[in-house]
This record gives sequence, structure tokens and C-alpha cells, in this order.
Amino acid sequence: MRISLSLPCEALSIPVVRRVVGDALRGLGVSADCVDDVLVAASEACTNVVQHSRATGDYEVAGRVDESVCSLTITDRGRGPRPAPEERGILSESGRGIKIMRALVDDLDIDSTPDRGTVVHLRKRLTWRDGALVQRLDRRLMHSAG
Repeated sequence: MRISLSLPCEALSIPVVRRVVGDALRGLGVSADCVDDVLVAASEACTNVVQHSRATGDYEVAGRVDESVCSLTITDRGRGPRPAPEERGILSESGRGIKIMRALVDDLDIDSTPDRGTVVHLRKRLTWRDGALVQRLDRRLMHSAG
């Protein structure tokens, strides 16, 4: 399964991402805890775009589910990395998004290039509910190929 979204750099776009990605994963039969992890990580990445990209226009969210992995790519066309922020206190809310993403997904890569923007790659191994659509499809395909 693949999804591709082009969204305005506005806060109202984040619930759209959550709805589309969440509905797709739930529809395939991904476990609720796993869906929640993917959605929180994606929300953090999209929030960073909306708050920090310094770009005008749209940003893109592309997703793919292959076998038992969900991969999401969030791309903005901003001016690339900003200067390193001052040291933040332990109670500061700013700067926690990357730590949250790292805690929730299996792989996180962030590529940022001046004048090209930033690309966030999230990858999560999926766990399935009993009776998931994907499992039923696999059994049918195996039976018909027999």
C-alpha cells in the first residue's frame, strides 16, 4: 500500500495526516498500539515542518507498507537547517520531538540540506491484530497459488 499527500504548511494539516495514515493502517489490521506509535511520530515530524521549516507552500507526506514495515517520509522545501539552538533546560518543551520520534519508531533518519529542505524518514515494524486483513489476503493467495 502507498499513500502520498501534499499539504499546506499549516497546523490544520496535521490531523489530516493522522486521519489518512491511521485509517489506512487500521484498515489493514495493524495493532492499535503500533498505529498510535506511528501516528505520534508522524505528528511530531509534521509539527516540526509547520513550526520550523521556514518554507512557503506545501510539504509532502509519503507512506508505504511493505510486508511488515511502515515507512513514512515527510519532506519540506525549506532553507535547510537552522543554527543550533541555545542549550535548553530539561523542562523545555521545545526540542523533544526528535527524541519522541526515536523512542516510537525503529529507524529515524533526518536529511537536511541548505536550499533543499529537510526529509524525515520514519520506519516502524508493524504488529497485527488477530484476523488482520493482510493475514487473510496472504492465506488466500497462498491457497490459490497451491
